[in-house]
Amino acid sequence: MSDSVKTEKVDYSASIPMGPLGIAAVPGCEALVERVDAYLAMWRKDRDNEFAGYKKDSYVIDVDLPRFGSGEAKGVVNTSVRGDDLYIVADVTNYSLTYKMYGIENCMSPDDHFQNLKRVIAGCMGKAKRITVILPFLYESRQHKRSARESLDCAVALQELVAMGVSSIITFDAHDPRVQNAIPMTGFETTVPTYQFIKALLRVEKNLQIDASHMMVISPDEGAVGRAIYFANMLGLDVGMFYKRRDYTKIVDGKNPIVAHEFLGTSVEGKDVIIVDDMIASGDSVIDVAKQLKARKARKVFVCASFGLFTKGMGVFDKAVEEGLIDRILTTNAIYQSPETLSRSYYVSVDLSKYIALLIDTMNHDTTIEPLLSPTDRIQRRLAEYKERQRREREE
Repeated sequence: MSDSVKTEKVDYSASIPMGPLGIAAVPGCEALVERVDAYLAMWRKDRDNEFAGYKKDSYVIDVDLPRFGSGEAKGVVNTSVRGDDLYIVADVTNYSLTYKMYGIENCMSPDDHFQNLKRVIAGCMGKAKRITVILPFLYESRQHKRSARESLDCAVALQELVAMGVSSIITFDAHDPRVQNAIPMTGFETTVPTYQFIKALLRVEKNLQIDASHMMVISPDEGAVGRAIYFANMLGLDVGMFYKRRDYTKIVDGKNPIVAHEFLGTSVEGKDVIIVDDMIASGDSVIDVAKQLKARKARKVFVCASFGLFTKGMGVFDKAVEEGLIDRILTTNAIYQSPETLSRSYYVSVDLSKYIALLIDTMNHDTTIEPLLSPTDRIQRRLAEYKERQRREREE
């Protein structure tokens, strides 16, 4: 659990927490919450803070979501949360959980997970001092804007949470951060884990030449340009972009099919490229982009996406790797990772547990999280360490 962020040196001795800390895991994200809880317990163990309940072996609140035979459910909070500063974590993408309805096994959908989140909130009965919801993958984030007579699901969901007493919402790499306009008076934080991606990539790739002559950051579409520019600026690289030309006369699986990817940018010949996006769903788009880059004689292709949904399984990526289109795929552990995914040698899991623990620890003390949202200094230190190691190895 080492990292360049020396949280144990932060002086919280004179800081009064917002309330006793509690963390609740909606079923489906227990493994992530367990890692987050371990960090918090470790950091607080040696701190000089006399606040009641500040030091615990665990801050996890016990919750149950039992179901009746008809498929109906209820939320049960088995631990008192009166006066707590409560953080509820939910993974709406976890498709590995099932429940029985009239004896039939059903996979849990994002809608089921969101209802469970609301059940946990309702089970607290308004007794928590403050409730913060952590949705690593923002529920219904791809249905964030309205075209004609459509539901505006993400905005409605956010308003539901606020109506239930949620004070703040934390998410990662929201598909469109402007959806927070639906709840303008409520805290909403979305952050891109750029530092964690860079740290993971530098850990697994020891011989990268990180300069504009040898590397480039690629946005797979116009919507990802912002995160690609930030990623590139942190590494001192150039940016290239693909424009998705779509057939707007057809709708396939709820969206207009992509006809072609048009590239905008300087030459990628002989360069290592990093494709940066918010999510990988079926993989069709990112594989097509990788194919286009290889046709332009790119050297290595790395894919960094906050969320690996892999809705068509890993077979399509196995084939892409075998064909030399992709060298590494990096996604975070903020959502469910199947054993199939974790078994792939080309797959790199990017751990966000410490980052989430830092956010919770800081917010519990009611202090600014701005340094955690802008990790420029940490990224530059990590790059300097990487380049210094390379220099020493060359000299040896």
